[in-house]
Amino acid sequence: MSSLHTAAAHLVTLAEGGEHGGNHESLNPYLTGGGALLALLLLLWVTTRFNRDR
Repeated sequence: MSSLHTAAAHLVTLAEGGEHGGNHESLNPYLTGGGALLALLLLLWVTTRFNRDR
């Protein structure tokens, strides 16, 4: 039963991102979110340009 407990503890540590907390110094959340928004708006614009029959 202790091996199951040890495996669960390792999975929890892995899910938490180890000792780093899951954040990376080079990732700016505003830049990432802005880039994702720009990409989605570009996809929306392309979709509406090709769907002129409506």
